[in-house]
Amino acid sequence: MDIKITPSKLSGKLIVPPSKSISHRMLICAAFCDGTTHIDNLLECMDLHATINALTALGVKINGKDGSYDITGITQPSEKAAVDCFESGSTLRFMIPIFSAFGCEAEFTGRGKLPERPITPLIEPMTENGAVFETLSMPYRIKGKLSGGKYYIDGSVSSQFITGLLFALSVLSKDSEIILTTSLESKPYVNITIDCMKQFGVGVSETENGYFIKGGQKYQPHNCTVEADMSQSAFFLAANCAGSDIELTNLNLNSVQGDKAIVDIAEKFRNGGDLSVIDASDIPDLVPAIAVMMSFREKPCRIINCERLRIKECDRLAATTELINDLGGKAISTENSIEIFPVEAFKGGTVRNYNDHRIAMAGAVAATRSTGEVIIKGAECTNKSYPGFFDDFRALGGIADVISV
Repeated sequence: MDIKITPSKLSGKLIVPPSKSISHRMLICAAFCDGTTHIDNLLECMDLHATINALTALGVKINGKDGSYDITGITQPSEKAAVDCFESGSTLRFMIPIFSAFGCEAEFTGRGKLPERPITPLIEPMTENGAVFETLSMPYRIKGKLSGGKYYIDGSVSSQFITGLLFALSVLSKDSEIILTTSLESKPYVNITIDCMKQFGVGVSETENGYFIKGGQKYQPHNCTVEADMSQSAFFLAANCAGSDIELTNLNLNSVQGDKAIVDIAEKFRNGGDLSVIDASDIPDLVPAIAVMMSFREKPCRIINCERLRIKECDRLAATTELINDLGGKAISTENSIEIFPVEAFKGGTVRNYNDHRIAMAGAVAATRSTGEVIIKGAECTNKSYPGFFDDFRALGGIADVISV
């Protein structure tokens, strides 16, 4: 589906959709409970459907719709399962160790760029502790059962590996320790995991170089609600910095989400704060929105430590640079950074998003301050994380017309 956006400012009130990161984690925690948990405001998108399908394949009972779900925890894990992760890196990287913790033989498939996204950091520590990888590329086939112990792992590729292990090790009977062999990137996402586990009665202790997980803990069912997604709020805060007037009504400014940093960045933008250098180590998902925002700053901005964007749904660093330049802005990227130079407005053009939802949404925001129309190719990719994005965009006064399906 291609969408043509005619430039116009956005205004009005917006309820930001539920956090994708928290939705994944609450589902998993609920799946480990002895009893039934009710979750309200769960995000409905392709990535979450992948996780729901995976947990169902493991033996979890999940019932509900429209964001309201009852999850009855595992009583008898499946012995064998097939899991389609769609394009969800979170589902794949969380579920491989989780299925192994329950001793479930499983095959994991996916599509899009997911088969190319690495899981290498998981293979060695899991193999050393009871798991067997029958294949080292997708479809991944695993068997065996994880045991408690020491798990040495590279923390520089993705925090999702650490989250997957935290979940898996927390359901084992023996104590375990995750020992990081490098610095941990995107640590705030691990903090979200630990916070969700705590809400369900399970503790994790941070050590000097990793995490200690006591064995034999029990997840406790309870009713919970998913808060707004700071990552998605970034696109509308960027639109405000480009001249729109949107009130985001439901943000939790005390959230553990690392991407709440976008609130401070937008505040500095409005008040002339120092944004000459922004470190993306812990906020990689914000880079496309920040790049659009910084195009309207009076001075250049360099976003550093972006190397992991090259192994997202696409080479997101290259795609963000291309987006800015193709629409008439100016961006220069290196292997691990991007520098944005100021322009008065974009000129319009075509956004090639490479099936990356965040590039498509950044393109739509860029169009709100453009002198010409912007075409978003393959706009349906927003279904991955925010199926209602263009509906919300139109409700705020955006002019977005479908020109081909």
